[in-house]
Amino acid sequence: MRDTTSSKRVPHLTAGRYKTAATSLGHRPLGPWTFDETVAATFPDMLRRSIPQYDVMRQAVVDLGSRFVRPETHIVDLGCARGDAMAPFVRMFAGANNYVGVDVSSPMLAVARRRFRREIAKGYLQLRPLDLRVDYPPGHASLTLCVLTLQFIPTENRRRILRTVYEHTAPGGALILVEKVRGTGIELSQVMIDLYHRLKAGHGYTAEEIECKRLALEGVLVPVTSKHNEEMLAGAGFDGIDCFWRWMNFAGWIAVKSMRARRAGGRSGRARTESPPEI
Repeated sequence: MRDTTSSKRVPHLTAGRYKTAATSLGHRPLGPWTFDETVAATFPDMLRRSIPQYDVMRQAVVDLGSRFVRPETHIVDLGCARGDAMAPFVRMFAGANNYVGVDVSSPMLAVARRRFRREIAKGYLQLRPLDLRVDYPPGHASLTLCVLTLQFIPTENRRRILRTVYEHTAPGGALILVEKVRGTGIELSQVMIDLYHRLKAGHGYTAEEIECKRLALEGVLVPVTSKHNEEMLAGAGFDGIDCFWRWMNFAGWIAVKSMRARRAGGRSGRARTESPPEI
């Protein structure tokens, strides 16, 4: 694990750095949710209004993730969108590492390519159109970011994808997973959903906008319980798994690949968990 306190300063994600002129207020998707041009243009504002403790979560990802980055390794962002999760690491480590961002949304990748045009030109950052259900970026990573991405992938593909992440993680490296989650029962789930909708209303969305987005995301964003996410991480082979952030029905985990995996041919000694999905 890397101690960055004595070498490179961890950047602080101030609110101003992520402000955008494009507002997501008034966005009413028609049909199933897609990451189209409209969403790509308003995404930073949409996240700020939709994700509780957004700055706290983003800063925690940077503070924690930077401790696992090693020079001359990859930093991979799965579902990179406009590159908000990857950008602080690019600023911090620059050409000392290689960066790979993948996404299925062409509009999101177009914005990210403009954002990282200098790093792409210098050859240490790549952005790829890639569907994690059928492919995965090559190389071994000391840090993989999966921030609000796995929840959009069909549940039957998630175990295999996490196993692939583990196989592409260098010993001692880590995965950061942030997801929307379900409560442990119907009543608790509904309480958390109600409080979440109240938060979105407090951030400016109307009841109609909240309901339109809920309907659009139905069957597209499929959360599972925190327990199930942790079981999938353990089943993939990760040894050190801990929750570093939680707000109602959102949570973030750090999952570390043991250094012992090098001597064990890449596999952890942890038994694989095969419990059924809790959706």
